[in-house]
Amino acid sequence: MHSNVIIFIPLKNLSISLIPCIAVLLILYFWKDDVKNYIYAFIRMIGQLLILGYVLAFIFNTEKYWLVIICLCIMSSIASWISLRPVNVLRKKLFIYSFFSIFSAGICILLIITQLVLKIHPWFSPREIIPLGGMIFSSAMNSISLGCERFFSELKKNKDIISARNVAYKTSLIPITNMLFAVGVVSIPGVLTGQVLSGVSPLYAVRYQIMVLAMIFSSAGLSSAIFLKIISKKGYEGFKIINS
Repeated sequence: MHSNVIIFIPLKNLSISLIPCIAVLLILYFWKDDVKNYIYAFIRMIGQLLILGYVLAFIFNTEKYWLVIICLCIMSSIASWISLRPVNVLRKKLFIYSFFSIFSAGICILLIITQLVLKIHPWFSPREIIPLGGMIFSSAMNSISLGCERFFSELKKNKDIISARNVAYKTSLIPITNMLFAVGVVSIPGVLTGQVLSGVSPLYAVRYQIMVLAMIFSSAGLSSAIFLKIISKKGYEGFKIINS
């Protein structure tokens, strides 16, 4: 492979990557699982990514900062809603807390990374802002989802608010903590892999990966902490609906 050359994947070759996925779906079918749900998830993933490609192509060529801000707001709103799937009955009640936690922590981290670390110009450059924002909001979403589920599970066990909050916070950081332990030993992360495949020296690529891991760790930790702090202040009485 020559340096600085990005591998183009023809659709015919891309379809080959679906063969192992079909094998998994067949296993699910024969093991009597609800295979329709997985097929729907996979079709939805493909559709969303195809739409995303066209949307990003348009946004990357824009010079309008307000459009970038709107995109960040939409991304954080969707992340906030998805993060509350484990407590579906409380989604509407908790949404504003989830959104505040994800957006406030996420924007602070995004500004630090883009303005102090990468020093991008202009400050709203969508080619950097949108992908980095996506990683930040996604990390926060997963963290809040785990923390939220564990918090209410602990309350149902009649644990006190502070104990439930502390256990939930530790739980919310398990995936990113495992990633930190495994990176470079068990796994080669996506950012590093992508840059190496595009011809960037591994010595430079690892710097970006360190930045990304620091970014998503802080995003997961801060957003989850803010969210759990808010709902723990509400107390058990504010969420009696969980027993309904």
